[in-house]
Amino acid sequence: MTSRIAAYGVCLEQDRVLLVRHVAPSGETNWTLPGGGVEHGEDPFDTVTRELAEETGLEGVVERLLGVDSRLIPAHVAYSGVVHQNIGIYYLLRVIGGGLRAEPNGATVEPTWTPISEVTHLRRSSLVDSGLALAQTVPPTGHVTSTPVGGLIQH
Repeated sequence: MTSRIAAYGVCLEQDRVLLVRHVAPSGETNWTLPGGGVEHGEDPFDTVTRELAEETGLEGVVERLLGVDSRLIPAHVAYSGVVHQNIGIYYLLRVIGGGLRAEPNGATVEPTWTPISEVTHLRRSSLVDSGLALAQTVPPTGHVTSTPVGGLIQH
């Protein structure tokens, strides 16, 4: 079994959310939130703003913790071919500067502000699916019951 801790940012502007297109090792592309893996010794609080800058060219500040999503990805759909646990830490971010651009030489391309009403599901983001309701209704403990991977929830 493998595991990964990642931090993701929910950036809202009026009725839009910031999304990036992620390119998988297979070449498949999907929409996701800006974010990525926590580096060894790095605080997830710092990871999310670093990833926002790397993937979109925007500067942001953390407004609040939205929650933690821990889920198991079955071996038959995991990139590694073995069961994988993904622990996603989600933050609400406020954009304070920078200019929107694609990640240079990275796995994410085409950052865009997308109307929330057009978001049907996001790769790796089960915690904030369903119209990004979590950004407005945070669970008291910050923990969300794990959503099985499959159907709309993809790895």
